Amino acid sequence: MTQPLRYGINVTLDGCVHHEAGLPPDAESMAFWTDELRRSDSLLYGRVTYELMESAWRRPESGEWPDWMDASEVAFSEVMDPMRKYVVSTELDAVDWNASLVREGLAAAVQELKAQPGRGISVGGVQLPTALANLGLIDEFTFVVHPVVAGRGPRLLEGVREQMVFQLVERRELASGATAQRYRPVASA
Repeated sequence: MTQPLRYGINVTLDGCVHHEAGLPPDAESMAFWTDELRRSDSLLYGRVTYELMESAWRRPESGEWPDWMDASEVAFSEVMDPMRKYVVSTELDAVDWNASLVREGLAAAVQELKAQPGRGISVGGVQLPTALANLGLIDEFTFVVHPVVAGRGPRLLEGVREQMVFQLVERRELASGATAQRYRPVASA
């Protein structure tokens, strides 16, 4: 049995997935994403997402979380910080923050990761998930849809080459008006 590869991201009504395009995070949405992290043992990111997440959520050398973090953000950081991370990049020479580089052979590397024992692998970002979707490697998609039209920015799964059909397996309304939706692929056309 392989562990599932789960893609999760915030998205606006017009499909924008830029990290600043939706509603500002609140305690409820941060708790949702913290629980999502807890479903997995490791994280899979491309270079851009890895660097973004590291700059925001890595424990500082002082050991103290920054003053700008509220309790929900600290909880998220405390789950993410020690997790094993895999970074798909041909540009980086080295990574740290409990991370390993994946340089080539994306399909084989991800299949190998999925074959290892564990609760799951969480993937984030924009370009890497599109590549993984094109390879048919993502087992679950979780979108928190924000009641916002961004009007510009990168789009959700832009570049997927074939139609994908999904089954809704969970839907949850958040107090902010955002909706968490979990899907599993059932077919490709």
